Amino acid sequence: MISQALSFLLETLLGLFALALLLRFYLQLFRAAYRNPLTQFLSALTDFAVRPARRIVPGLWGVDLATLVLAWVTQLVLLYALLSLKGYELKGVPLIAFAGLAALALVELVKLSAWIFMVAVIVQAVLSWINPYSPIAPVLNSFTRPFLRPFQKRIPPIGNVDLSPLFVIIALQLILMLPVRWLEMSIARLF
Repeated sequence: MISQALSFLLETLLGLFALALLLRFYLQLFRAAYRNPLTQFLSALTDFAVRPARRIVPGLWGVDLATLVLAWVTQLVLLYALLSLKGYELKGVPLIAFAGLAALALVELVKLSAWIFMVAVIVQAVLSWINPYSPIAPVLNSFTRPFLRPFQKRIPPIGNVDLSPLFVIIALQLILMLPVRWLEMSIARLF
């Protein structure tokens, strides 16, 4: 009972922190406007960890790798803590077990990223119908444009309705179902 409560708290707190770090990373990667309240909130929420990490992990080609590494480390700590609470011991060679756990944390980040992009595409599609001039619309536009543009070039609007969000969601679901699930099962065999 207590381990379930601790698992819930860990999943909630560390999961939300990893989500905030990933959102910050992607908003910086896609050059979203910094003056937006969402971007400023994420910066204020994660600055305590990102600023010291930038001294250790340098950026590369304008990409803030410190934020991405922190999201990965947060996911790694979460997975290790959850496995420990459930009573699993890392069997075999510790280095191989750590490598498997690190790879599993990376797969979890890919899954979380796919969910982030799906939610962003859905929210942008709904906002384009309801309130296209919302303050969050420019952030969502810069966030989803790299994914929507290839589909928009190949699929014309039907009846003045852009179907590219539907195809992006289908592609992300396929990514979650096929390669990510296969990687997850392959890595889980190590434990």
